[in-house]
Amino acid sequence: MPTPVILLKEGTDSSQGIPQLGSKISACQVIAEIIIIRAFCTATQLAVNKIKEIAVTMKKQDKGEQRKLLEKCAMTALSSKLISQQKAFFAKMLKMIGIKEVQGGALEESQLVAGIAFKKNFSYAGFEMQPKKYHDPTIPLLNVELELKAEKDNVEVRVHIVEDYQAIVDAEWNTLYDKLEKIHRSGARVILSKLPFGDVATQYFADRDMFCASREPEEDLKRTMMACGGSIQTSVDVLSADVLGNFQVFQETQIGGKRYNFFTGKAKTCTFVLSGGAEQFMEETERSLRDAIMIVRSAIGNDSVVAGGGAIEMELSTYLQDYLRTIPGKQQLLIGAYAKALEIIPCQLCDNAGFDATNILATNILNKLWARHAQGGMWYGVNINNEDIADNFEVFVWEPAMVWIKALTAASEAACLVVSIDETIKNLPSTVDAPPAADWGQVCLQ
Repeated sequence: MPTPVILLKEGTDSSQGIPQLGSKISACQVIAEIIIIRAFCTATQLAVNKIKEIAVTMKKQDKGEQRKLLEKCAMTALSSKLISQQKAFFAKMLKMIGIKEVQGGALEESQLVAGIAFKKNFSYAGFEMQPKKYHDPTIPLLNVELELKAEKDNVEVRVHIVEDYQAIVDAEWNTLYDKLEKIHRSGARVILSKLPFGDVATQYFADRDMFCASREPEEDLKRTMMACGGSIQTSVDVLSADVLGNFQVFQETQIGGKRYNFFTGKAKTCTFVLSGGAEQFMEETERSLRDAIMIVRSAIGNDSVVAGGGAIEMELSTYLQDYLRTIPGKQQLLIGAYAKALEIIPCQLCDNAGFDATNILATNILNKLWARHAQGGMWYGVNINNEDIADNFEVFVWEPAMVWIKALTAASEAACLVVSIDETIKNLPSTVDAPPAADWGQVCLQ
């Protein structure tokens, strides 16, 4: 049916004619926005329900089988990264919480420490006399400074006799030795602190077969507290058993050109010591591993998975296109546009994979995917290794279903928010050189 065209003749007063036409156009725009938002919300809800319907649940009864499934999810996340050639190697190490970088060596020299590992910072000469390995040590975590420091600027102490000056010096030394004696009496063997230790404290601990490490980052201290127990203390006056930590084995090890402190044994946390060449490559590797960690975390929280590599997008697109044939009105076009947008992902995968003759090949692959999904092959997606399509569920290209549900929901909400904006205000830059702004004090005086 042809669209009717209505001509309005301008009236004689302000309530008719052009103002009336403008108001009707504005009303039509609001109605159109509501229709678009409603269609997008409907399409999102249909897509989410479809994902929940076809998602495959991983079995949690067999821990070994569950670990293999999680490793496959991690390998999927690492497939498009710089370390894709070592994805099987790194996928087994993704239970770690901390990642430490050591320049030098190959990626395969990276190791997973079942506990805490952090770099040894600057220490004084007495540190070399300290033992480097302990079994079942008691560990105080301190935020205390143990060194004598020069007086700050503009500090003046007046004394009348030499004995008074000596008393001040003796008081400083006595205070320091009193703190060191309290730490020693607590039974501590490995002392960690966020603040620096001086040469006197370092030698004091070395003479008593105690190990100390200062200037440790707060993040490492908190992770050590989670693994060893105890709490970070700002004073050494009360170092009782309930505020001290314990661990099975402590050892200092040389890795590359740096020394690292290892706390190993039964721990609630672990650390990945990453070896590699250039700093930029190591940073990219760390980001890739963190992406894989988040995927594994999502898979543990929600045990349903779907096939990746464009498979789930094509299945949702096919499902929405079948649905829009059953509804009348403008929502057909809008839901169709939603379904068409999902097909961009397989094409973009072909582009990212660097296929030859990208446009032609991507179109051929998209046509093959349409045909396969129309025949019921719901898990067929892009195979970047063979430049063709494949059943991605059979080749273990998996993604957590919850990740896709959240992604679709967030994208739909963002699109609806943009559509619902009626007007934007933009402050255009001035074409005339404005005079310099007056000082605030001058403005107040005026």
